Amino acid sequence: MSSIKVPQPVQIARVVLRTTAGAYPKMVRFYKTFLSASVSAQVSGLSFLTFDKEHHRIAILSAPDTTPKDSQSCGLEHISFTYENLDDLLQAYRGRKAMRLEPAWCVNHGPTLSIYYKDPDGNNLETQIDTIKDMDEINAMITGDEFRQNPIGVDFDPEELWKNMRSGVPYEELVTRRSIGPRGVDTVPL
Repeated sequence: MSSIKVPQPVQIARVVLRTTAGAYPKMVRFYKTFLSASVSAQVSGLSFLTFDKEHHRIAILSAPDTTPKDSQSCGLEHISFTYENLDDLLQAYRGRKAMRLEPAWCVNHGPTLSIYYKDPDGNNLETQIDTIKDMDEINAMITGDEFRQNPIGVDFDPEELWKNMRSGVPYEELVTRRSIGPRGVDTVPL
């Protein structure tokens, strides 16, 4: 084993998604809507989208001979987007819902509260907030007995969460994962 240490990157810069020629326009429209993104550059069959200071965070590529996604094959499971706070996460959910972008799954994993969606190609997208900020607390949770029994989490209704947040239920009560007993990866609906 070499003693050379590979430097760590400072962040994940972007994701490039390959799609079919027929799905390309839908994918570009979807990501513009889903992320409130703008197109920073576009050439035939390739769009660069951004939603922050980076020149592009998502690229959509229409590649020749691409076939539709096989949901049973190996590959990337999901892309995750973090929101600053619960209000922003739920405002984004409500904005998407108003545009008929419905979640595929809503789950309190414990360290995160997550709302998942599917893009037109069937790729899974997670929108989430970190519910625990302290790494020692997170490590204690994910190495504990309850997490070993249920590494998936507890499903929730985002409309109910929205109403509870608006009615003044304390933040800790809104985001604390409750115990439901064992739950395995075979129960994930994505």
